[in-house]
Amino acid sequence: MADHSSHSRDGRMVAALTAAQLYYMQDKTMEVIARELGTSRSSVSRLLSYARETGLVDIRINSPLERLGMLEQRIRDRHHIAAHVVPMPEIVSEVERLERVALTAGRLLSQFVDSNMIIGVAWGSTISAVSRELTQKETHNTTFVQLNGAGNTQTSGVEYSSDILQRFGSAFGAQVQQFPVPAFFDDPATREAMWRERSTRRVLDLQSKMDIAVFSLGSPSAEVPSRVYVGGYLGRDDYRSLREDHAIGDVATVFFRSDGSWRDIRLNARATGPGLDRLRRVPRRVCVVAGIPKLASLRAAITAELVTDVVLDEGLARRLADA
Repeated sequence: MADHSSHSRDGRMVAALTAAQLYYMQDKTMEVIARELGTSRSSVSRLLSYARETGLVDIRINSPLERLGMLEQRIRDRHHIAAHVVPMPEIVSEVERLERVALTAGRLLSQFVDSNMIIGVAWGSTISAVSRELTQKETHNTTFVQLNGAGNTQTSGVEYSSDILQRFGSAFGAQVQQFPVPAFFDDPATREAMWRERSTRRVLDLQSKMDIAVFSLGSPSAEVPSRVYVGGYLGRDDYRSLREDHAIGDVATVFFRSDGSWRDIRLNARATGPGLDRLRRVPRRVCVVAGIPKLASLRAAITAELVTDVVLDEGLARRLADA
């Protein structure tokens, strides 16, 4: 008798397994399965219930929110920064990846930016994309200040950087302060002289009181090359000197190495962006970055303690959490 009951249980198990495979893996309807098994539709329904109850079938819903929440937590635990991970499949193009990250960053900034604040903004292709995705929010007594000059030998850079700044200003009903100097001076002595000028000191003074800094990271190896690497800002000698000094990336045209050091990188003596020790004193430092090629640069920026919040795509976030 015992033998007979275990036999029928095995038979039921096989039927349940067949029904479950047809239903869950091959998307067959209950009617079709009933016909194949020579049984009724209600029997198929009972077989599927049995398959779930006995653990033959394990149904999991992979919520992207839960998945991202765990990723964000891992980054917080490992790197002590707030991560805002943008869900997306690995297969999206670099341009689409940047657009999606920029959209999230634009929305997030409307939560961060408030009245009576000074916000420093770097220019570049990523922040340009963010500036197009800002949501409107009325503020008063708020100022956006440009973090680094944008001029080079081919262009004053004023239109490009001021467009970005103006979009921030109009989204928040705020004032803007441009920084009409080149991205890099030809000679460190010129910068020192310029930094003593009252017009320049006014901008530097605003920068020193920033509540928020918004920037991306330059990376010489990115697929969508950073504006600073393709816009005629750097000559062959500059590239050589950056290589010799082991620079891995930049924030607002100030370069740093993978260990976070930056002071003795020669090009920094001619750069117009804020020194990284000044940047570190800003209470909230929002880094917007997309694409795995930026991983080394991002890890270095975190090591240098330049980031309090990072907005990034899921693929890059995974690598950062595991790094």
